Amino acid sequence: MTSTLQPAHATEEGRRPGRWLALSVLVLAVLLVAVDATVLGLATPFISEDLKPSGTQLLWIGDVYSFVIAGLLVSMGSLGDRIGRKRLLLIGATAFGVVSVLNAYATTPELMILARALLGVAGATLMPATLALIRNLFHDPRERSLAIGIWGATASAGTAVGPVVGGFLLEHFWWGSVFLINLPVMVVLVLVGIKLLPESRNPAPGPWDLRSVVLSLVGMIGIVYGIKEAASHGFSWPALGAAALGGAALYGFVRRQLALPIPLLDMRLFRDRGFSGAVLADLLTILGLSGLVFFLSQYLQLVQGRGPLEAGLAELPAAIGAVVAGLLAGAAARRYSVRAVVSGGLAAIGLALAALTVVDQSTGYPLLGTALLVVGVGAGLSFTVTSDVILGSVPKEQAGAAAAVSETAYELGAALGIALLGSIVTGVYRNFPAPTGTPAEAHESLGGAVETAAGLPTHTAETLLNAAREAFTDGIALAAGAGAVVLLAAAGAAWVLLKGQRLEGRGDHP
Repeated sequence: MTSTLQPAHATEEGRRPGRWLALSVLVLAVLLVAVDATVLGLATPFISEDLKPSGTQLLWIGDVYSFVIAGLLVSMGSLGDRIGRKRLLLIGATAFGVVSVLNAYATTPELMILARALLGVAGATLMPATLALIRNLFHDPRERSLAIGIWGATASAGTAVGPVVGGFLLEHFWWGSVFLINLPVMVVLVLVGIKLLPESRNPAPGPWDLRSVVLSLVGMIGIVYGIKEAASHGFSWPALGAAALGGAALYGFVRRQLALPIPLLDMRLFRDRGFSGAVLADLLTILGLSGLVFFLSQYLQLVQGRGPLEAGLAELPAAIGAVVAGLLAGAAARRYSVRAVVSGGLAAIGLALAALTVVDQSTGYPLLGTALLVVGVGAGLSFTVTSDVILGSVPKEQAGAAAAVSETAYELGAALGIALLGSIVTGVYRNFPAPTGTPAEAHESLGGAVETAAGLPTHTAETLLNAAREAFTDGIALAAGAGAVVLLAAAGAAWVLLKGQRLEGRGDHP
């Protein structure tokens, strides 16, 4: 048994009663980030109407948060290993709450962009710290699997709660209210976390190499920006230049980590096939899913005519499936195998996406709801087990850096998915046949077409909207097919790379 390999003090520490209460604090942090990640999309039309940003400024309002998070995750995970994960989590949560107020009361597009960037800095401290603290709170592998399942279920629930709560607030209050909901969660998290969370850090961390931090930041932001710019405006010299700069910086980052005696991120972690396989599975899963999820809310609202609250409720099956599957994933992986559960989950998502290739403007909710439920179940199984494998593959002193790698794969996968699959939707949409004299804005986005139609005669508006909605739906169906191919390929890769991986017996490394 694993417990016989652990020092007695570690076993006693792992069984202390306060560990489950401490987990509830970490769950609040996850909820904070998950809800915030989903409410901006709903609030964007209201922000656009109030602050009057240009098209470029609106893109930066939407993207700068993910740029900064992607660039800082590895650095912040490593910083938590050095200064203490509890300390970093509480500082980050406090900053997240304070900056949320700045987001809510931003009066200009420039201030909003700055506020979103600062929120990204704070957000980058939270997710790696929560996973790393779970690794250090729960030494028993079975308990840790359940804790990770609860952690993942909360993240899934947060992504569902966000649109529902955000939709309710936007129907009754001004757009800034969707950011102020972070405050009560942050206050409870900090006050309770001070008492319940134990501190943990790497006892021999080495210096925090600033050159590595800069290389990581420039590398990730350059890559993500280049991908998103190419997706939005096609391949251009700025997009290619940013991607090339990012690639060069990441190459320099890897070279520097291999040369440093105590690196910011130990690249030798990737020699573990389980660790690398789990990270790759996460990246491909998010890549295949994110493009579709990004456009699903628009489909529900702008094609099928649902309100923000109704659209949020319509997406609930995915969260319900993910919550239930996440709680059962660890037990399933032990009963069967890691690769069976992960590959099965990814294959289920792939098949659900394949079913959505038949979607049209009048597709009934039973098909949509069932597909979303299957996607949620598959994601809950896969993400929970891969997170467990990633954390169990490293010594607990490096838990922050390992958790940051997992989160970075998520952010990079999201950027790639929105860019690649999003470009499929956009490419199909832009070519729809429009009535003569239709402004170019109608071909840029479905929202632009809806806005344009509001100023046209009834017959012309109906013709424009029908053509635009049909093209948008065709694009979603094609993107769903591409996503299905990616997910089924990921399932095959996980079956090969995770061969022999087990959750049992993953205790602390000597």
